[in-house]
Amino acid sequence: MAAPESERDRLLGLIADYVLEHGIAGLTLRRLGAAVGTNNRMLLYYFGSKEQLIAQALMAASLRFPTFAAALTALDGTGPLRQRLDAVWTGIAARENHPFHRLFFEVYGVALHQPGRFDEFLARVGHDWTNLVAGRLRAEGVPDPEADTIAREIVALWRGLQFDLLSTGDAVEVAEAHAAAVAYAERCERARGRVAAAQPAG
Repeated sequence: MAAPESERDRLLGLIADYVLEHGIAGLTLRRLGAAVGTNNRMLLYYFGSKEQLIAQALMAASLRFPTFAAALTALDGTGPLRQRLDAVWTGIAARENHPFHRLFFEVYGVALHQPGRFDEFLARVGHDWTNLVAGRLRAEGVPDPEADTIAREIVALWRGLQFDLLSTGDAVEVAEAHAAAVAYAERCERARGRVAAAQPAG
């Protein structure tokens, strides 16, 4: 039997629904409280601050988009890296994920424009995907510092193409741009080859 939903979890689900539909522009705790059936004091009690609430709502919202949440797992396969990178992008770019992408970039823009408000969110955004990709590349034999450098470039490509996709709506051309850009696979192969060549002969 599933554990009963806590009041905090119930509110977080309603808040995620609200920000996905309305965004965060002009958001006040009073308005949000009225929309989800509570008040600003209870929101502060459960979430600490408006910034923490928005960051947690963004994470909760991401769970509404399983294709997006699972996209990076395509890297864990065994096929050619180029194909796996394309599979990750296909998962990220799926049309059903667009509402989340719009909310993500709105919060990201506010975080950059108002330093100090979303420092934890920016730190997580700046490192989570990069660390995951770099870890996968290391597991496949790409040495440091190249694993970190290539991972950062790959994630920057994905972020830029997410923005391009939202701006243009041209999923086909954006996918073609991604396919043309993933020369990272060849760089990983060369890095692995250098490591292998440096190993003493058995």
